Amino acid sequence: MSNNLTKKEIVESVYKNTQMSRADISSVLDIVLDVMAKAIIDGRNIELRNFGVFEQQIRKSRVGRNPNRPSDTVVIPERRGVKFRVGKNLFQALQISNKN
Repeated sequence: MSNNLTKKEIVESVYKNTQMSRADISSVLDIVLDVMAKAIIDGRNIELRNFGVFEQQIRKSRVGRNPNRPSDTVVIPERRGVKFRVGKNLFQALQISNKN
């Protein structure tokens, strides 16, 4: 099994801890992810208390160099991405798990 947590594993974990069907859980998870994606695209931050904050990050346009031809400069256009800032409780849990 991979180190990554998949959507299927999330659905299965929720299924084991609730009375909901897998199909209902999957539908709710799809809706939640769609709402989150739309919020980020619209420039809104997603704050999940004690877990963290997802925020849109805009990287400015800049001049870079072609690694194959260092004498050539290349304009790297502005791009958008998502940044995650860990929340206090999750940060503390990570610090405790690092000590073990």
